[in-house]
Amino acid sequence: MNTNKKVVLITGANKGIGLETAKTFLDHEYTVIIGSRNIEKGKQTLVDLDNPNATFVQIDITSETSIKKAKDTIEKDFGKLDALINNAGVWLDFGMPMLEVSMNVIEDTFKVNTFGVIATIKYFLPLLKKSKEARIVNVSSGLASLTQNSDPDYEYYAYKSLAYSTSKTALNAITILFAYELKDTNIKVNSADPGYCATDLNGKTGPRTPKQGSKVIVNLATLPDNGPNGGFLDENGKIEW
Repeated sequence: MNTNKKVVLITGANKGIGLETAKTFLDHEYTVIIGSRNIEKGKQTLVDLDNPNATFVQIDITSETSIKKAKDTIEKDFGKLDALINNAGVWLDFGMPMLEVSMNVIEDTFKVNTFGVIATIKYFLPLLKKSKEARIVNVSSGLASLTQNSDPDYEYYAYKSLAYSTSKTALNAITILFAYELKDTNIKVNSADPGYCATDLNGKTGPRTPKQGSKVIVNLATLPDNGPNGGFLDENGKIEW
């Protein structure tokens, strides 16, 4: 495998938006690391992609041991990371009445959507700093926007998801904080809203396709030096926090 290529790690890349993002990066001649918690599904994704520029690493972002092992593997194989796509996520309270969402569901949601992202960024920062121009993209949601959630005219105003929405709002805060901390480095950090896509998270009820949702992620992961840092964007531009 050509280590001179740009290297991107996509968590949760064995299906949905993550998989479509991987396909686009392969079309752009990147080395694409398919990050998946499930080893069998991750390896099957490699078979399905049938591309020599794709590789697989097992990563469970709720486990620091797993994250460190994945980091060590990528460091050994490639020595750097040019883009980190924090795509892995859960929507455990999809369709639940808000007042019936248990604390266990909230905790399990935050472990993946929020805490897992913090841990993944922290462990992979040394590899990102070895890139000439690294990008971190945190896959968020329009439901994370407090401005939109409080606007009766917002298309999804009625979607009040206690665990998912708050975990993604916290994720946006993580984006702002890391972008500030890394502002004088080679790394840009942004949140992406792929839109309401038909994925396993929502029972494939979204009106958009995963391929459509992947567009903004790829755009933010390939930003030029004068691109935004610490932003929240969809494919049409800036979203209000």
